Amino acid sequence: MTGFLAELLGTMVLIIFGGGVVASNLLNRSKGFGGGWVLITLGWGLAVTMGIYAVGNFSGAHINPAVTLGFASIGAFPWADVFPYIAGQMIGAFLGAVIVFFVYLPHWRETQEVHLKLAVFSTIPEIRNPLANLVTEMIGTFVLLLGLLFIGANEFTQGLNPLVVGLLIVAIGMSLGGPTGYAINPARDLGPRIAHALLPIPGKGTSDWGYSWVPVIGPILGGVYGALFHQALFQGDFTVAFWVVSAVVLVILLLALNYEMKKTSNV
Repeated sequence: MTGFLAELLGTMVLIIFGGGVVASNLLNRSKGFGGGWVLITLGWGLAVTMGIYAVGNFSGAHINPAVTLGFASIGAFPWADVFPYIAGQMIGAFLGAVIVFFVYLPHWRETQEVHLKLAVFSTIPEIRNPLANLVTEMIGTFVLLLGLLFIGANEFTQGLNPLVVGLLIVAIGMSLGGPTGYAINPARDLGPRIAHALLPIPGKGTSDWGYSWVPVIGPILGGVYGALFHQALFQGDFTVAFWVVSAVVLVILLLALNYEMKKTSNV
């Protein structure tokens, strides 16, 4: 199996389970309706676990462009394979979202709230503040890449790693996911958002393209920085890229803080 096809299938599995648990929780007359945030975070953790089990032996199961770019930035993945992996991830995420749409086909009509329908496909911030939301996604994905590299540095019983990574996703969701819904994966958000825009969902409203850049740029910056940070602090390899990305991240943090302080002073 090629890396492209493996990443397509693994990301499709991720979205089937991840988008499915959100649909079960939010769409009217679903048996899982109202299950809550804990159910969603557990569902996404298991979704990642299943995606890794599905294709880990074929592609390493990145199933996330931020992971692919993060590994490539520290020389742990060849740049020549980056585009095929990301293309597979995007297509797989789109197809997974289409499958979730068909699973819950009669429930879209029964659900009136347009934001709940969109939330099945894409993340929506609880407080819309693009800079703060960007910081949240950066930090969440920074922790994700650090966690993956921590896990990779330890020895587990064969076959246990996907479960440990799934628990990492649950931990990120429960602790850092509240502000934005923790995309921490550009394909997980953008692929299903495109599906939302194209599918004939009754009364779906807009696909919120004005926010769509946040769960793409934030995870990419956070993922690359997480990998570079691990390389620098844990391996002693302080590259030029580490310092450049550190400066970019610092500027974004200061801009977000300044914006929030100005809003607070105007209250």
